[in-house]
Amino acid sequence: MPALLDDVRFAFQPLFNLHTGGVVAVEALARPHDGTVQDLLRMAFRAGYLANTDVALACRAVRDAADHGLGLPLHVNLLALTVADKPELMAPLYGALREVGRTPADVVVEVGTPYSRAPRRLLVRGVERLREDGFRIGLDGVGEGDSPLSLLTEVRPDVIKLDREVVVALPTDPARFALAQALQHLCEHIGSLVVAEGVETEAQLAALRRLGVRLAQGNLLAGPQRRPKVDATIAAVLSEVSDPESVTSTMTAPLRRQAGPRVTDFLHPATTLPDSATSEEVRDVLANQPTVSGVVLVDGEGRPRWTVDRNRFLLAVTGPFGHALHAKREAARLADRPKLIGSGSSALELLDVVAHANRERTNDDLVVVDDDDRCLGVVRVADVVRGVAEMKVEQAAALSPLTRLPGSDSIAREVDRRILGGELFAVGWLDVDAFKRVNDSAGFAAGDDLIRAIGRALTEGAPSFPGVQVGHVGGDDFLVVAGLDEVVPFAAGVLDVPFEVEGRGVTLSLATLICAAGSVGSYREVSRLLAPLKEHAKSLRGTSWVLGRPGSDHVDVLRGGPHLAVG
Repeated sequence: MPALLDDVRFAFQPLFNLHTGGVVAVEALARPHDGTVQDLLRMAFRAGYLANTDVALACRAVRDAADHGLGLPLHVNLLALTVADKPELMAPLYGALREVGRTPADVVVEVGTPYSRAPRRLLVRGVERLREDGFRIGLDGVGEGDSPLSLLTEVRPDVIKLDREVVVALPTDPARFALAQALQHLCEHIGSLVVAEGVETEAQLAALRRLGVRLAQGNLLAGPQRRPKVDATIAAVLSEVSDPESVTSTMTAPLRRQAGPRVTDFLHPATTLPDSATSEEVRDVLANQPTVSGVVLVDGEGRPRWTVDRNRFLLAVTGPFGHALHAKREAARLADRPKLIGSGSSALELLDVVAHANRERTNDDLVVVDDDDRCLGVVRVADVVRGVAEMKVEQAAALSPLTRLPGSDSIAREVDRRILGGELFAVGWLDVDAFKRVNDSAGFAAGDDLIRAIGRALTEGAPSFPGVQVGHVGGDDFLVVAGLDEVVPFAAGVLDVPFEVEGRGVTLSLATLICAAGSVGSYREVSRLLAPLKEHAKSLRGTSWVLGRPGSDHVDVLRGGPHLAVG
């Protein structure tokens, strides 16, 4: 087998952050001279050297990346069978890292299929050993093949690679879109990041952005190369895909975090050196990497001790005496204590940290750390400011200009979130009876005043019920999402308010659908089931309220009476 490995070369494909447009890591892809890497591994399996060959390929990937000067986090691939094998088989990988001066913290081990052939207990233990030694963990091929969802929750990997077959189908297949949406929701709960692989078209990229996926790789962004441009950006591609809402209308709205983006949405790889590094070593790094804004000096455990800001450092070491004064001395003398922020923090929390920093350091990068205070990367303040501004503009654009209530997209996200969470909840559809007659008789300005008054009643009633979310979806139509124990008191409070236009009373109609876990599959289905309930409510006299359930023709009338017969 060693002779066969001599003919293996590696290509490196960048992974991009879809928020910043920058490269955050590179994946090493084995390229045998003849056949594929799968053919090579099959031959090794038949010869009884599968795990040894698999680890040897990972070692070659580490050395090739070093030969090309790739200092970004490196993704290497190992089979699940290899990770579940004897721990001593991994020794060459540790040796390769020491040889090139890298640490396990610089490497993401992508555990690949087949999973079912690896004993589950041994696989989980193997992953735990790698993580304890500092490696970050990825699970590859999720969404196709034999990747069990329970393994995701048990391992809680740092990254989950969404299989290219799922990515290809996202723009046209609602079922695959829902699968990816559910996976993204799961990852937000277990602290994993979704990486979409095999992105080939702008439609796929738009679908991923709609889902909230923030890491991606594929030929649309950058193909595998022997020496990729790690300072490349995909800003041009992202600007061309400027309307993520252009995805096929059969898709549901994205599941976005209500609190806004996290700091990890804007993460850049950190350029690190040991905390004992000299000023000369730091200067060499900055000279060879003109796009790097600073260097993080870390201890032996990867914990940040100092940060060196590019501009302040170069100002100190340039000039006729600067180099002679500082070159051989520790760079920490010209460094600052790092501004740290936890990986689970929101972008708004980061801005709060910046606001309380010394004025001369407000533009410094912040160092993102994990629960063990190890450096995960850096965040640039300008990226976060831009991202939060875009979020606020997007939120403002989604509000009704008349009532300042969220629109249908916000309600759709909330309904889909509760469906995926298996919650018991209610959705109500409220409108004004004969609203056109109000406009025709009193004028559209009076009609606008009525809509504002209803919006105020909904808004003022909601704070007493934490699980209630209200939205104005157009015209005189309002939507309410609430917990089962909240819907009755909240709705009753709104319906008890007397509304009138120019002294004449106005009546409302409310249709409510009670959704048990598993009874509905999407916001679209909820909308369809509410339509006949709304028609029923409209058939009643006075302010009306009806209640129904999916799968049942029975309708409970909570308010309103039958229309009187005319004759």
